[in-house]
Amino acid sequence: MSEFPFRFGVNEFTTQPWSYEEDVARYAALGVEAIEICEAKLDPQDAVRQISMAREAGLAISAVQPRIRTFFGSKMTPQPQAVEARVDAFASSLKTLAPHAEGAAFVMNTGAPLQGNMQRCLDETVHYLRRLSPLAADLGVTLAVEPLNPTSINAETAIWTIDQALDLLDAVGHKACGLCLDYWNIWQQPECEAAIRRAGSRIFVVQASDWRTPLSAMDRLIPGSGIIPLGGLLHATWEAGFRGVCTLEIFSSDVPDSLYKQDLHEVIRLSREGLGRAWYDHREKITG
Repeated sequence: MSEFPFRFGVNEFTTQPWSYEEDVARYAALGVEAIEICEAKLDPQDAVRQISMAREAGLAISAVQPRIRTFFGSKMTPQPQAVEARVDAFASSLKTLAPHAEGAAFVMNTGAPLQGNMQRCLDETVHYLRRLSPLAADLGVTLAVEPLNPTSINAETAIWTIDQALDLLDAVGHKACGLCLDYWNIWQQPECEAAIRRAGSRIFVVQASDWRTPLSAMDRLIPGSGIIPLGGLLHATWEAGFRGVCTLEIFSSDVPDSLYKQDLHEVIRLSREGLGRAWYDHREKITG
């Protein structure tokens, strides 16, 4: 089997039962190359030292999930409610964590439109991203807007396709603001591979897992065990020019076969194998 071309990373939501310290130590021991830090796992009084632990363990910090990562309220993080307070919280995360995570992308999405007013949500998101993108650039990091699956419309997001995200990025118009491409979220959109290629250099973050019809709002599978055509999406991402980290991001709560209750070391190992197999099988398919 050919080498998987992307560096392999793990998002800390994937190992929800582990502490931050356990994540760092166990990822490094498993040969994981990069970590996507979830601020919710950090101790606010000790975050700087904790982040330094990742680099000391040999893990690149590919991305950060801020504690508050939507400008409008969301089901996952409903408080604070006021938009300005949420923007301030996001900016605070940038100022605190970015100096210790140089080169990382801070992932965000719109949040849920108030009273279903998607246009207002998009307009204000653009407004605040125009404010925060120069700050991110000054701090040596980027912002990555993530379109979410249609199951999250009016609960977590006002955008659910790559092209909607690209329209938003065009409106922001700053090179520090790009795209977070989560295959679980976008694989069902029409002509998905072509949309990935169109995104090109604006892809800052890539996340992978696999799909079954969800049994809860937090139900993702090990790559290769579901129905997402991962091989085609991975190849389209490579053809788009992305050369960064492919990050495993799994949620698995409120389901009878939760991966959080299984051996998470094995979940990571099988996920890495599944991604490599998807890449290889698709390459063999197109080359014969």
